[in-house]
Amino acid sequence: MKPISAIIGGRDTVVVDKNASVMHAARVMSERNIGAVPVLDGERVVGIFSERDIMARVVAAGRDPARTLVVDVMSSELVVVKSGDTHETCLRLMQQARVRHVLVLDEGKLVGIVSLRDLMAVELTEKDEAINLLNAYVHYIPADLAR
Repeated sequence: MKPISAIIGGRDTVVVDKNASVMHAARVMSERNIGAVPVLDGERVVGIFSERDIMARVVAAGRDPARTLVVDVMSSELVVVKSGDTHETCLRLMQQARVRHVLVLDEGKLVGIVSLRDLMAVELTEKDEAINLLNAYVHYIPADLAR
């Protein structure tokens, strides 16, 4: 079971200010090829802005992305984990909350963001390792029998 801290490692966390336009946030997300960004008011996390927010609260609602502020359309009910939590705990929480991104907070401070894609990569790696170990066990021939 891998801790979240090992998944987020030393990568930069891309954030946007709550008063940024949706257009700006969408450009940042597009340039970095990410599906969500934490929203800050100074250093305090106040929300998360995702592709779903863009689609449901901006495009489908007919709002102008250049004039709409992120704070007006972000998700403010946060789903969070701590960096010491396991990827399995995080995956379970994401499934229950029906979200694809979770903020990582330690003592109230933002330390990263984890996506479902990040967690699935860990799951696949762990499954591959287990399969390799099982194959090695099944195909193991003791040295005294190999003669």
